[in-house]
Amino acid sequence: MMDANAMRQAGEGQRLRLGSGLRLPEALDDAALAGMSPASGGEEWACLTEALYFEARGEDLQGQIAVAEVILNRVDNRRYPDTVCGVIAQGEQRRHACQFSFRCDGHPETVHEQGAYETVGKVARLMLDGRDRVLTDGATHYHTTAVRPSWSRRLTRTAQIGSHVFYRPATQSARN
Repeated sequence: MMDANAMRQAGEGQRLRLGSGLRLPEALDDAALAGMSPASGGEEWACLTEALYFEARGEDLQGQIAVAEVILNRVDNRRYPDTVCGVIAQGEQRRHACQFSFRCDGHPETVHEQGAYETVGKVARLMLDGRDRVLTDGATHYHTTAVRPSWSRRLTRTAQIGSHVFYRPATQSARN
């Protein structure tokens, strides 16, 4: 069991149902990911890995990549901080006011599933290395299917992948 802050310092189901119908290239599947060497990187990698672990570790590969797309789409959007760590930490100063609930839910970020952490670390490395963002059609927001936040009514729904629904601003077209 490893604390998320220690990991940062060390530097170390379901299918697409809505949207464009694009799938991951056949070359990247669970077996290909499992065959990759363990991933590592700097602070941006650690932040993205942590977010994917706490936000999407229960999702299949497409679901994990889709959540990474949202974070990276925000980095590229002038309305958000211009770093992965900045996007993930945005609003965390106030409980339940942050962009990613795991950052301000009052619970410590402790990794209990090392295998899942290693998997999302590989996904983070692929995405930071420039893997095409094709699953969410430029989404900058998502939520689980268990809730329907009021902000979702003001955005354009782009996809549902696993247990997450993805959105982008109504006037924005996909840029990636």
